[in-house]
Amino acid sequence: MAQTEPHEGDDNLNEGTRPLLSLIIPAYNEGDEDRLPQSLRQIVAFVEQQAYSIEVIIVNNNSTDNTLAIAEEAAASYPYIRVMTELTQGKGAAVRSGMMAAQGDYLFICDADLSMPIEEVNKFLPPSLNDYDIAIASREAPGSKRIGEPEMRHIMGRVFNFIVRVIAVRGLQDTQCGFKCFRRDVALTLFPLQTIDGWAFDVELLFIAQQRDMRIIEVPITWYYKAHSKIKPLTDSVKMLIETIRIRRNGWRGQYAPND
Repeated sequence: MAQTEPHEGDDNLNEGTRPLLSLIIPAYNEGDEDRLPQSLRQIVAFVEQQAYSIEVIIVNNNSTDNTLAIAEEAAASYPYIRVMTELTQGKGAAVRSGMMAAQGDYLFICDADLSMPIEEVNKFLPPSLNDYDIAIASREAPGSKRIGEPEMRHIMGRVFNFIVRVIAVRGLQDTQCGFKCFRRDVALTLFPLQTIDGWAFDVELLFIAQQRDMRIIEVPITWYYKAHSKIKPLTDSVKMLIETIRIRRNGWRGQYAPND
């Protein structure tokens, strides 16, 4: 089980006092190249332009650079930003901790590099979008745009998505884009069942959701390739393949089955 500071969300909040949206930002060594400060400036500008309430949770995942200091400085300046530390290494572990601590009605995973412009978050929320359990950003859905992505990186992503659709998750064209929105009750059902701490954690969540007949929709977005991604295309693809096979095996063993 992940070790986290702090860990639990505040479920004592009344419905009327919850923020509409929680932005959960997993962060590992994001201080280089002014990446996190630039993203936070854009997020702050976005939050302060919205008529609805938003909280921002930055989950520092054992960064060895100045990521934590940058996050804490932002939290000291803006009351809607808070910082957590996740001691278990892996994006999946960081996202799970942030999700379980979040207080919003809609819980949104947001990559720290903002390869999807933050303004596109509104595509995932009422009144723009209703009647779903999980809404995932898609670089493949009609109307989406990919900007600046190397051809080989695109091909590798499509190959992995094909494998995911064969082994684990049916019908979804882009399971790996790092921007996904969960209704609160759905997140609190799925994330306690998550076992994958690495990159394929979202494949696992989508697999469990499909097992439970939850409604998953793909939302077309504009996506900008960021050259300093933390993903190592070859080695991490192998790891994600192994994790995807493990997810399928867990499903066969009934590990994700409802208790009732």
